[in-house]
Amino acid sequence: MDMQKDESEDRTIARVAAHLPDLILYGPIPAERPSVMEFDGTLMFVDISGFTAMTEKFSRAMYMDRGAEQLVGILNHHLSGIVETVLLYGGDILKFAGDALLALWKVERTQLKSIITLVIRCSLKIHQLFRLKESEEGLKVRVKIGLAAGHISMLVFGDEARDFFLVTGQTVDDVRRAQDLAQVNDVVLSPNCWQLCDRSMVEIERIPDARAVKVLFLKPPSTFNFDEFFRKCMTFMENYPSGDKQNLLRLACSLESDPELELSLQKYVMESIWKQINDKQLRGYLSELRPVTIMFVNLMFKNQDKAEVIGSAIQDSCVYISSVLRVFQSQINKVFMFDKGCSFLCVFGLPGEKVPDEVTHALESAVNIFDFCSQVQEIHTVSIGVTSGIVFCGIIGHSMRHEYTVIGQKVNTAARMMTYYPGIVTCDSVTYNSSSLPAYLFKELPKKVMKGVADSGPIYQCLGLKEEVVFVKGDRICNRKEGYPLLGRDKELQYCQYSLEKFLMSSCSHILMYEGRSGLGKSKILMEVESLLQDEKHRTIAIALSKIGFHQNFYTIQKLMASVLGLDACRHYRERQTSLQSQVQSLMDERFYCIFNDIFRVQFPVSQEVSKITTLRKQKQLEELFMKILEKIAKQERMIFMIDEGQFMDSASWAFLEKLIQNVPVFIIMTLSPFIELPCLAASAIMRNRHTTYIALGAMQPGDICKKVCLDLGVTGISTELELYLASRSCGVPLFCEEILKNLQQHRALVCRQIEVEEKANVTWNQLISGENVCELASGVRLKDLSLPLSLKEISLVQLDSMSLSHQMLVRCAAILGLAFTKELLFEILPCWEMKRMIKALATLVETNIFDCFRNNKELQLALKHNVASFEVNHRSLSLNPTEGMAHSEELRELENEVIACHIIHFSRPMMQKTAYELWLKSEKEAMHLTCARFLEQNAHKCDQCHGGDFIPYHHFAMDTQLSSLDMDIIQKMARAKGFKAGKETTLKGIEIPSTSDIFLENLSFEEITKKILSFFDITIKKMSPSQEVIVPLEHCQCEETLELVLVPLVYHFLALRQNNKAMYYILEAASACLAVDDNYMAYKYLNEGERMLKGRKKKASWSHPFESATFYSLKGQVYYNMGHMVLAKKMLRKALQLLNRDFPDNLISLFICNRVEKNRHIDYMSQEAQETPPPGKKRLAELYQQNACFSLLWKIYSINDHFHYKYYRSLAAQMEVNTALDMQDDFQITKAYLDYSLHYQMTYQSLWDKYEVSVMELISSLPLKGESIEIVAYVADTLGYTKFTMGYLDLAIDLGSRAQHMWALLHHPNKRYKVLCWLGRCLFLQNRYKHLAQVLGWLWDLSVKEDNICSKAIFYFLCLDIILYSGFIYRPFDECLEFIHQNEDNRILKFQNGLLLGLYSCVAVWYARLQKWDTFQLFFKKAKNLVPRRTPTALYLQGMCSYMEARILHLPKEIENQPTLAQDSCVEVLKDLNRLVTLNTTGTVFYPRLYHLTAYVCILMGDGENCDRFLNSALELCLPQGNVLEACWLDMNRDWWYISCQQTEEDQWRRTILSLPSWEEIASGKVNTEAIQKSKFLMRVNLLDDPFY
Repeated sequence: MDMQKDESEDRTIARVAAHLPDLILYGPIPAERPSVMEFDGTLMFVDISGFTAMTEKFSRAMYMDRGAEQLVGILNHHLSGIVETVLLYGGDILKFAGDALLALWKVERTQLKSIITLVIRCSLKIHQLFRLKESEEGLKVRVKIGLAAGHISMLVFGDEARDFFLVTGQTVDDVRRAQDLAQVNDVVLSPNCWQLCDRSMVEIERIPDARAVKVLFLKPPSTFNFDEFFRKCMTFMENYPSGDKQNLLRLACSLESDPELELSLQKYVMESIWKQINDKQLRGYLSELRPVTIMFVNLMFKNQDKAEVIGSAIQDSCVYISSVLRVFQSQINKVFMFDKGCSFLCVFGLPGEKVPDEVTHALESAVNIFDFCSQVQEIHTVSIGVTSGIVFCGIIGHSMRHEYTVIGQKVNTAARMMTYYPGIVTCDSVTYNSSSLPAYLFKELPKKVMKGVADSGPIYQCLGLKEEVVFVKGDRICNRKEGYPLLGRDKELQYCQYSLEKFLMSSCSHILMYEGRSGLGKSKILMEVESLLQDEKHRTIAIALSKIGFHQNFYTIQKLMASVLGLDACRHYRERQTSLQSQVQSLMDERFYCIFNDIFRVQFPVSQEVSKITTLRKQKQLEELFMKILEKIAKQERMIFMIDEGQFMDSASWAFLEKLIQNVPVFIIMTLSPFIELPCLAASAIMRNRHTTYIALGAMQPGDICKKVCLDLGVTGISTELELYLASRSCGVPLFCEEILKNLQQHRALVCRQIEVEEKANVTWNQLISGENVCELASGVRLKDLSLPLSLKEISLVQLDSMSLSHQMLVRCAAILGLAFTKELLFEILPCWEMKRMIKALATLVETNIFDCFRNNKELQLALKHNVASFEVNHRSLSLNPTEGMAHSEELRELENEVIACHIIHFSRPMMQKTAYELWLKSEKEAMHLTCARFLEQNAHKCDQCHGGDFIPYHHFAMDTQLSSLDMDIIQKMARAKGFKAGKETTLKGIEIPSTSDIFLENLSFEEITKKILSFFDITIKKMSPSQEVIVPLEHCQCEETLELVLVPLVYHFLALRQNNKAMYYILEAASACLAVDDNYMAYKYLNEGERMLKGRKKKASWSHPFESATFYSLKGQVYYNMGHMVLAKKMLRKALQLLNRDFPDNLISLFICNRVEKNRHIDYMSQEAQETPPPGKKRLAELYQQNACFSLLWKIYSINDHFHYKYYRSLAAQMEVNTALDMQDDFQITKAYLDYSLHYQMTYQSLWDKYEVSVMELISSLPLKGESIEIVAYVADTLGYTKFTMGYLDLAIDLGSRAQHMWALLHHPNKRYKVLCWLGRCLFLQNRYKHLAQVLGWLWDLSVKEDNICSKAIFYFLCLDIILYSGFIYRPFDECLEFIHQNEDNRILKFQNGLLLGLYSCVAVWYARLQKWDTFQLFFKKAKNLVPRRTPTALYLQGMCSYMEARILHLPKEIENQPTLAQDSCVEVLKDLNRLVTLNTTGTVFYPRLYHLTAYVCILMGDGENCDRFLNSALELCLPQGNVLEACWLDMNRDWWYISCQQTEEDQWRRTILSLPSWEEIASGKVNTEAIQKSKFLMRVNLLDDPFY
């Protein structure tokens, strides 16, 4: 039976019938319109309170997961109970009026008595459903019911496209009045209903001052049998299911197909509903919380008693209203008839019908309808209310009976406005502000208290839409805000300055046009230009146009000339007449003054000559006169016309301007939006004019958006997360940014505060990236789930509704995938599409700027960093293109080819993706998310170049979870992907390398070991070269692309599916992948999301895997470590080890015990028995990998602190790392652990080659030369070279570094290569090996450009600054380096590389200290000082610290001069800090000469010549074995300066030095001797004592 029911409901006629009452379904088909049908019956009017409030709550929801589908579920849950009850009792639902419904029991008059009793029983039953019942959202839903009985008339009316019906008569008025008298849970009978009912069955209560009565309860006699009574009443109902259909709830669902009937019924439903029925879409498909414009039209009649009398008036009005609405793609949703007259509910912007300028169209329609209906004979009063905002649009009711309706506060407000403000057209403030119409077209009305409307805001009367020339000074471009600069538009202003200069230097007209879409700030550019021209001696006239002036002939020129003639300053017409007479008396006869009457609203006497002139001739005369006036003015002064919104200029005005620029020299600056249709001939001619500069405006850059936000919020900075969100979501459009910001403020998502100095030391996880920013996100805010602002959603809906259905489907499917996705994934979820069809659709959508396409992820990321800038368009050249007619088809074909070649598709605007996503039903979304997740999981692993596998080693084995039905195949694939599939394995032994025992004999000297090691690496490089066997990957690492296109989308899809465990799994994978590609910020961001999920689990007491939590804390510790927050890093790592059952001791007793245990373990490992231990399982390996990662960071953290007992913790952590690596039996991890242990050992006991380094070389020499083994060899060369660099063995470091960078280059590992180049460049810099240094700098620059590697570029400029400061020549100018810092200091990756920023800021501070520009010095010095506490045990940080200390020391003489009494303390403090740096375990020997040099300088400033001499000698002694030529040369020069010359340094010494510095090109060409540049050093000035040594 259920199957039959489903089949019957699926028939077209049954689906149509569900939208219509039985009165229409079974009634006669009217032959004419209008037609009237009379009958008797009982009406029930049910008003449901709470729905509107619920709709408002959802519409203002902060997050988009509270959507229309959830709302419609709640609404229908309550409504379906009412509908089902009415249908069970034989009623017929006539209409759903928003949150109310009207039901009818149509019977003979003699049957009314019994039926009224039945309807009362039905009403009481409905109240029982809602008594003390609350919705899921905590809103109380209550009902009020009114009943009336008597004679009823039905009127059918409409046009060829749509039919409508309504019931009218006294009974209809009575039922509305009865409902108005009812309170919550009341049933009120109208007076006539009370007279007609069986009074003996009803207990009532009289209502004061009313004839209606309230029902208390039914009181049937004891002998009353309701079932029998019910069956008797149902015999009165013609269409109540009976016989073999008695089990049906409604007889209409069994209607048989009837084409004629279907055609008739189709006209009663809206077009969008009919399409939905034809496509067999689900009822919820059209349910949305949607921004629309509501228009309520109310017609009050002179005689409302007879349907025949008012029928023709309603028919005429309906036909006209429909015709007006059809022009603007809007519809009548409902027609009602009550005592307040006939009301039409019209909606603009329904699904599929959203168009630009919707609000303006609604007001234009309202005025036209008002004017027409006011002329209809039978209509007494026309009242119209227009509102705009978010309302619920959707199908509500029961599966058997429902209707498409709109519900919301804006609907109620529009209905109340037409009632409380009769006889006029009114609108709310949102409509008024959104219309962008001139203020003089509106009049603010006195505020009234309207029933059911808490705060309507200002109400305006629309006075009409005919634009006039208004004579007030304010009728022009908006005023510019003082103190609010125009951001990011320097290039656009330069275009203006250049065009103005050309105009002033010539006798020709010039035109400058700025074209750009709405919101780009065209008006603000014009305002800025107007402000800049105020000081010039020019006549500037500025006007702003609006849409309604477009259809008014010659309007723009009239408005322009009113300003030229100064009439805008005249308030009275007599003033205007006097002004006109004085200016035109020499140009025209007094008899013709009256031609100004209409256009300038003056009252000159109309002469007989003018009265006979045609309108066309009048315009010709005006044009000639205006031309003469402008020619006269142009001879006296230069004129500049500024026109805002030029696309609204009428064609006659364009034609006049075309003539004007040919005859009169004027400068016209115009802003305009893209023309919707082809511009008129005159406009096209002006655009093609050779004196026209046409600028296509681009978006603002992300940095400028950030500055704008700071200005708007009145703060000095914002958090990185907020900055990135606003930059990406706004797409560089200022208006979008403002709307998003308002939305955030409305939802209280922002917290603005001033961070005090003392707070900066106590950094928490959530403040990790905030720094000194003072505007942050409130706690718990989820930016990615935030609902779109209404205005932005409207823009997207307009675009979406203008597309074809197939393109809409593609965009909606793409929205499920996220902002960026692959073509393959899109094709996977498109229903029954061919690839060719998809490519064509994508090409069209790329052309219309819905999508952008990219070949790879690097292209995408590069595009996201910069928005499209403004550029000049040469329309003259385009018009001369002979292939212009074929351009579009050719361009489309090219786009198709481009789409085919591209791999990644990206939404051009994120708001389109969010808008389209919200249109899906929940069930459909879940199914598509699941499909996407299954598809993506196949690629959720490292790339082949990185040997596959999880980003967190053996992660899926540790979790014991199958990710999907495809996971076993995936797991097998990842298990196999532990190396490259080479046909033949080649080992080092097989290529004539000596056996392990022969390589490093115990009696070999250090030099022999060095020679053998370098020879080993040389042979490896030779075998890796392309000419040899193919053992290296041919492609770059694709892990970054996997991160962006696989892991991040998987998190998104599983969160949407509410599978939090899987989402957490991929969040950790994504964070690990981010750390692998050096993106600490994104790792932080994903871990933040993971932290929220972990907290949610704890609150819900849900299952949490210890390994997952341990991995989370381990990754969190790595982020802290990279940022230099070592206390927090240590805390996280210890917590991770605790969860991994490997506690790290926290007191000295457990420390010594644990240390002894680990040493014994190590001895055991070295024995033969330990080597034969079977390898650990995969799950155990996962845990060991995490333990190893924690220990490798812990020993480095303990090495930073100089506390005595920390060395024992450091030694233990290093030992535990080695033991854990041996446990793993993994060659790479053992190699890393040995090298780490060697570095730890050499920090205390320095030697050229440590035994663990030799062990590593023995280990790698036995490895097969394939897959991961090649990377192990490159890693060893890299790490050994870095260690030798820090220990001061510069020659050896250079030898190892050159080989390491070569291997990483062959392996296509740019991230690892640039790190080698960083310290390799530093080695060459210290040895003054300039040619090789230039080669390294070239490699760094190529990496920064090719790979878009910001760290590589930062290192490049760091070295360039050091070259200028210390090497005596210029590789890149200082200004270029400074510009890089300014542009990138807020870069999210650099912010986490504090050693780099510390070095860059400190170098600039040193530069300005040498120039003695102390104000600028302080700016950069303070920035560097803020980074000093974030210590990391890296050479980059220590190099930055050396520069910082130099900057600090260079400022000491200034301090001594200004505050001599405090100078001693300052010097002592500096000496302590220098000594602390020297004694740190992490400070390599290579940094000692610089630190001793700086210490010597402080000593000489303090007058301590003896210690100065001692430190200088110590520095020189270290320089010689290290080969540190740079420092040695500088030391010698300063020694001579301080000891021998004893001269006072001139104030401008460094300024004169830098002016003489040669460029690298001059040195490379041999024009400058390299020895000469050695002397271009900065000599530290000593001017405190004549001779500090005697």
